[in-house]
Amino acid sequence: MSADDSAILAIDQGTTSSRAILFSTDGQILGVSQQEFEQLFPADGWVEHRATDIWQSVLNVGREMVAQAKASGIHILSVGITNQRETSLVWDRQSGEVIYNAIVWQDRRTADHCNNLRQEGYLDGVKAASGLLLDPYFSATKVAWILDHVAGARQRAEKGELCFGTVDSYLIWQMTGGKRHVTDATNASRTSLYNIHKGCWDKELCALFNVPDSMLPEVLDSAGHFGDCGANIFGQTLPICGVAGDQQAATIGQACLNKGAIKSTYGTGCFMLVNTGHDCLASKNNLLSTIAYQIDGQPTYGLEGSIFISGAAIQWLRDGMGLLSSAAESERLASSLAGNDGVYMVPALTGLGAPHWSPDARGAIYGLTRDTGPAHFARAALESVAYQTFDLIEAMRADGIEPNALRVDGGMVANGWLMQFMADIINLPVDRPVVTETTALGATILALLGCGEINKIDDITDIWKQDKQFVPNMATTDRAAILAGWQTAIERTLLD
Repeated sequence: MSADDSAILAIDQGTTSSRAILFSTDGQILGVSQQEFEQLFPADGWVEHRATDIWQSVLNVGREMVAQAKASGIHILSVGITNQRETSLVWDRQSGEVIYNAIVWQDRRTADHCNNLRQEGYLDGVKAASGLLLDPYFSATKVAWILDHVAGARQRAEKGELCFGTVDSYLIWQMTGGKRHVTDATNASRTSLYNIHKGCWDKELCALFNVPDSMLPEVLDSAGHFGDCGANIFGQTLPICGVAGDQQAATIGQACLNKGAIKSTYGTGCFMLVNTGHDCLASKNNLLSTIAYQIDGQPTYGLEGSIFISGAAIQWLRDGMGLLSSAAESERLASSLAGNDGVYMVPALTGLGAPHWSPDARGAIYGLTRDTGPAHFARAALESVAYQTFDLIEAMRADGIEPNALRVDGGMVANGWLMQFMADIINLPVDRPVVTETTALGATILALLGCGEINKIDDITDIWKQDKQFVPNMATTDRAAILAGWQTAIERTLLD
């Protein structure tokens, strides 16, 4: 860390770890602290986190960065928060105690609830108001499940004794000592309870999902004063001035501020978002309408495709199957093969997201022979990320969006083999930025705006700098043949 004048403390609370990153006011990383925490799988298709694990990991990494800043003479202007979206918590309004584990965005336990609502004809209404589909991915049915399965919870909620929040809201509550129960418009737009056109919690959606509106946080702009983080949290009082869900924050960090700009983030899952400006487009191809960010009361909208498993497939090969010693080894193994030898992985480990939206789908591997080895598994897992990206781009094209390049970020983009294969498959240039921690960078930019360090969000466009562009060079016939194999694998998986 260098002793620059001022910095922003960005808290990036992700699905498998929490990170604190100290950014200079011109977007340079001054320090990073990261801590993983346990993933809980109590039943088939269920994914949970202990709220205490989330909070303690944030405390640990945040305190480390604040201590390093102090030792280096760096003044922290404010805190920016970005978070895993849709993950849902319910806690006691007085004590702050969570009444059940956080139900993670990947969790599929409410699939039947969503199917029932779909069969009863509610899909069009939910999509029209919230921009979202009826899927267990989103928060509303998770909250309802907690209220219906924790003894006395629904009665307490109806009395106003319980709070609901996505992870950002829970962290702000903890940081402010319970003084602030707030969220931002991007996180609210992922709950299925928020009307993205009217800019408010929707009473009809709350009634449909049976979630008392007294539980819901106040919705604020993505940049502004969310409250003050107490001195007992990180060692000094700090204003919280920027909040956005992780994919929306990455959109800002990638400087996708103009209509038509598109980014894709590769972490546990893969999330592609295109800026549609002040127009809220309704997809005809199973993409989601969402709020990309909201400044001065004005929402900027986006169209998003969500893939549930990308980096998590590599993590599964490493931790679940023991086929990799490290995630980085996947690049070496994949590049050791001249081709995929007909081996395809459909990584539906928690169902399939966009554009298929099949929560009951299960992961599958096709084309195995006696010659299949760990390298084939690694390559198939990496290739599946590119194939799923292709599917999202095709859906966006069908909705009238024609990208000319794709900006990428997240942990997986360090894999040069994957980035080149992706450019070949999607037949578009893939642009990797110098700073790939764009999620935390987006939270930093919002915090800079919220604390008055910058005057408007457009002031940050020169922060984004390209590290490398991967240009497609695969023959059209080869691309078509490989994609045909993927299409067959997807069709077979959806039929099972």
